[in-house]
Amino acid sequence: MSPTAKRWVLSGGAATVIAIIVAALLVLRGESGNPPASADEDAGAVVTRYVRAWSAGDDQAAGALTDDPAKAVAAIRSARAGLAPVTFSASLEVVRGESALIRPKWTLGTARVWSYEVNLPLVHGGDGWRVHFTPAAIHPGLGPGDRLAVRTASGTAVADRDGTPLMDWQAGGPKAVDPAVAPLVLPGIGRLVATAATAWSVVGVDAAGNENKLYGEGDVPKGPATASLSLGVQNAAQAAVDAAATPAMLVAIQPSTGDILAVAQNASATDGNPLTGLYAPGSTFKIATAAAVLEHGLAEANTVLPCPGTAQIGQRTIPNDESFSFPSLPLHSAFAHSCNTTFAQLGAQLPADGLAKAASEFGLDADFTIPGITTETGTVTASTGAADQVESAIGQGTVQVSPFGLALMAATVAAGEPVTPQLVGGHPTTVTQGYEAPPAAVISALRAMMREVVAGGTATGLAGSGTVYGKTGTAQFGDGSHANGWFAGYRGDVAFSVLLLGSGSSKPAVSTASAFLGRLG
Repeated sequence: MSPTAKRWVLSGGAATVIAIIVAALLVLRGESGNPPASADEDAGAVVTRYVRAWSAGDDQAAGALTDDPAKAVAAIRSARAGLAPVTFSASLEVVRGESALIRPKWTLGTARVWSYEVNLPLVHGGDGWRVHFTPAAIHPGLGPGDRLAVRTASGTAVADRDGTPLMDWQAGGPKAVDPAVAPLVLPGIGRLVATAATAWSVVGVDAAGNENKLYGEGDVPKGPATASLSLGVQNAAQAAVDAAATPAMLVAIQPSTGDILAVAQNASATDGNPLTGLYAPGSTFKIATAAAVLEHGLAEANTVLPCPGTAQIGQRTIPNDESFSFPSLPLHSAFAHSCNTTFAQLGAQLPADGLAKAASEFGLDADFTIPGITTETGTVTASTGAADQVESAIGQGTVQVSPFGLALMAATVAAGEPVTPQLVGGHPTTVTQGYEAPPAAVISALRAMMREVVAGGTATGLAGSGTVYGKTGTAQFGDGSHANGWFAGYRGDVAFSVLLLGSGSSKPAVSTASAFLGRLG
């Protein structure tokens, strides 16, 4: 029977039997190693010896059984070097005429096995059967000059908005480069991107560096995930709260994009959370009260109003801080000096839902699903009575906001439109309940008022910090003998809020805001 007339069909146990027979024949002939194919050797025997040599790492012997030994040896060695397998084997599935089906199997690590089929052309010449070698003999997807490579999640896992590494890929997944940076945020981002830790793929890489994915499990990231955080802003925020004498928190948002730039709290703020913790906002809420007053036509920015040291409204006596008083003054000045009595009297004239609706225009009842973190903006409900209405107008009573919510409020004034907070690129925020910003005329008036707070009102401690807009707040809690201090505002494209728990007044919060802005430069 001529060589071309022979047919080998090898599968399962049959392949094993033939392999044993071939091995026995070699022993009987007194041969060792893997000698070159002889002219009278069957095609199946040649392919069997080829896959055995390749499996054993004897690349020279495998190449000798091809019609282009030099190229075959170079390609086989290149594949082995590129994949660096833990183990490798190739098996013969079947020989049909002038072709053979083989199955290479690369074990590239724990739970990383790559197995596929290759159809090998066979040629017969004067010296017998040979494997016709091209790069496709390694893998059907390889062309001339291509090499194999493994891709896994490695290097930087998460970078900040400027490309600075925040988390690296390690054996257990993404880990913070510096655990002291954004500990309230980075763990959640790490969990968000952690699925990529087990992803891997095998690619063919051509001479130009272009990659062709040949196999993969999961999506290997092509680069780090990009967080909205700015390391510079985050470090400035952390340094500012660390210098505070009481538990302190700070959240910063970019109004133009909604990017969350920084979330920080100091070591003593163990019982709080700037993203979800809800607190009475005090006079910072006068931003919403002023908006409600303007929208309902109760006063304009220049309307002159009384500011007595105390005001009796129904059963409630409202005092100014240390009972200060002013002669009648414009609304914008009452805002700048934080006249509780002025705003309480105006608030009493609003409809029961007036403050709640105004608060909603700044996102204080918005609901966002931000991948990587959980947030709460605040709770402001319609008043149930005159006393409740008066308390709410000055940010006390049932009004509750988070530092995150007040930063969003400041960002809304800065942007003049709704702001959707964002944290990780490619993982957009879902707006479960959105909001509409106040009318442009109201926004314009609020900006002027907030600028006056810094230029000549309760936040003159920030007068040397650039063009800052904001509002201070002091909010009593517990039995009323203690108070938290707030500042919420913006400078340029950075909106932020500062909360100091138990500070007694807003002055320490203003100092913390000054330290924050000073470190931003």
